[in-house]
Amino acid sequence: MTADDPQAEAPRSRGSGTQTVYSKLRQEILAMTLAPGSALDEVRLSERFGMSRTPVREALLRLASDGLVTTLPNRNTIVSTIDFATLPTYFDALALMYRVTTRAAAGQRNPALMATIRRRQGEFEAAVKAQDAFAMIEANREFHVAIAELGGNPYYTSFFARLLDEGRRILRLYYSTFDDRLPLQYVQEHEDMIAAIEAGDVEESDRLAIAHAAQIVHQIQDYVARDMHKALAIGNL
Repeated sequence: MTADDPQAEAPRSRGSGTQTVYSKLRQEILAMTLAPGSALDEVRLSERFGMSRTPVREALLRLASDGLVTTLPNRNTIVSTIDFATLPTYFDALALMYRVTTRAAAGQRNPALMATIRRRQGEFEAAVKAQDAFAMIEANREFHVAIAELGGNPYYTSFFARLLDEGRRILRLYYSTFDDRLPLQYVQEHEDMIAAIEAGDVEESDRLAIAHAAQIVHQIQDYVARDMHKALAIGNL
């Protein structure tokens, strides 16, 4: 059977090949094992994963929808670069959504969703203690999406999730500024947000969201300013 023979995938359950390629490449992109600008050749990837090009192509399409890969005019596919010039506008939108979703959540009561928020926080704390940056990124995303879901506006939830997804590699840089040893005070920030939401304190929730976003933005801005050449190299490899 050839690499393009669909029967080559017969032993696999439908979609499992695509999911395998997608999950592995996504993790490598977020961890920057696959650096921004790296070429992603379908033939080489199909050889690497031992499957036809069809699931590889489908996985790359999913990664493109996540904003993690880019198809160039010559039809070559690369890991998306990081445009540091757009960070100010990205941070403005991110900080706004931290505030909007946390304020909205404080005005709601839903024990089941609060349990989900606490579970996500437990996963985040475990990842921080394990110094597992990839797990921190995943758990942080799920924590804030859960808060947005409690707020009850699906448009806010969808937009915030998109922003968090687009910023995964920026968050990876954020954790790297601590050598992946994120201080536990930032775990406590999440706990304080949970407490304010449970208390129904909208203004305190807003204040905490502002502070939470500000420290992340400041840390990344300081990194870019301090190590501009390194940051640009990472973004434009």
